[in-house]
Amino acid sequence: MKSSERSFARRIDLTSLQLFVAVCELGSIGRAAEREFIAASAVSKRLSDLEAAVDTALLYRHSRGVTLTPAGESLLHHARNVLFGLERMQGELSEYADGVRGHVRMHANISAIVQFLPEDLGAFAQAHSQIKIDLQEHLSPDVLQAVHEGAADLGICNVPATAAHEGLQSRPYRSDRLVLVVPQTHALSTHASIRFEEVLDWDIVGLHAGSSISLAMRQAAAQAARPLRQRIQVTSLDAMCRMIDNGLGVGLLPDRAFSLMRGVGQLAAVPLDEPWARRALRLVARDFEALPVTARLLVEHLAPAPAATPAEDGDTPT
Repeated sequence: MKSSERSFARRIDLTSLQLFVAVCELGSIGRAAEREFIAASAVSKRLSDLEAAVDTALLYRHSRGVTLTPAGESLLHHARNVLFGLERMQGELSEYADGVRGHVRMHANISAIVQFLPEDLGAFAQAHSQIKIDLQEHLSPDVLQAVHEGAADLGICNVPATAAHEGLQSRPYRSDRLVLVVPQTHALSTHASIRFEEVLDWDIVGLHAGSSISLAMRQAAAQAARPLRQRIQVTSLDAMCRMIDNGLGVGLLPDRAFSLMRGVGQLAAVPLDEPWARRALRLVARDFEALPVTARLLVEHLAPAPAATPAEDGDTPT
């Protein structure tokens, strides 16, 4: 941290930030003082000191209360983030007092969460009951971004071959294969396998536009110089199956995910005969060796390190 940044951090008082947020939420110094059980004059002094610390006006003061200046709007956003972070820190630290021995922050895409992580994380939790795992579902690009920025210790996602993510390491986790899901009475249901160009003749039910499956479909359609008739987008695999079951289109799913969804409608799966239909899920981190002990335990459970070779050292997603 630069000396100027350290000086700024020392000038900002957390109590003043809390009072500033209270004033912004209530629109009045007097009402904020009543809610926070502090004299209005003390709140006013805190706000003046805060404006002096940031060297700009934060509030317009008038007879009916206060309103935010543009700088005040910006500070309110950052102050809420800081205070929310402190609340999370307090919550996590209190869990250590209750016996928790570590946290691992993980982001994963929907394919990993539906197909593999329930069993894998369940087994890990049984073996390490004092380690808490904070898992969030995100699209693959967002998973990589979160790990890169330090918002997650670990990520599991599809890493596209065309993407270069500097500063990330990866290890193989699991693999899957995409299948075309259709109603059992559909004309394509009897095919032994199918090329994606044939799928383009039909309406498609897909996941969000940023999902790895949607990105792969759009790229394949562009290469075939054909339009992608993706009429419906959903956010979950079971919703996709229900849409397909009701005749609203066909869709691509990972094979194991479809097996787990067999109770959702009268559906059939046709293997997709494309090189990109076989996908690798990878575990990613900024530096596996630099992870906390608890995160390294989870890594070894999910993706045991292979015997080191010169070609594998410093492996990065490709």
